Amino acid sequence: MNKTFSTPEIQDIAKDIIKNAPTKTLCFYGEMGAGKTTLIKAIMKELGVVGDTSSPTFGIVNEYQDNKSNTLAYHFDFYRLEDEMEALDIGVEDYFYANKWVFIEWPEKISSFLPEDATNIKLEVINPTDRKISF
Repeated sequence: MNKTFSTPEIQDIAKDIIKNAPTKTLCFYGEMGAGKTTLIKAIMKELGVVGDTSSPTFGIVNEYQDNKSNTLAYHFDFYRLEDEMEALDIGVEDYFYANKWVFIEWPEKISSFLPEDATNIKLEVINPTDRKISF
């Protein structure tokens, strides 16, 4: 998919990603403010995640459940990671192979550990309300 979209269309983009992503491990690339977290929140809403969703900037990983407390997704934010070995310390590989949705912001920080079949999603800022997505 290669498409330009505006903020009001984000739920449609989230549906497209869920429908068309070849894997459940999604790596989000884009500059600060490109909308990675906003898009991940939209995807989680479509998946039926219950409760607040936010970027795990300080905790590195957040876990999200459905209304029956079943784990649906893990959301990683590696922006503050200083050494990719820190990711191993939290058991990142176990999360990747748990057969759940995995959303990774700043995946370039742990490139050595990313699954080979991860789906790469690139977001580019066009203007304050429009983004280009490709995956």
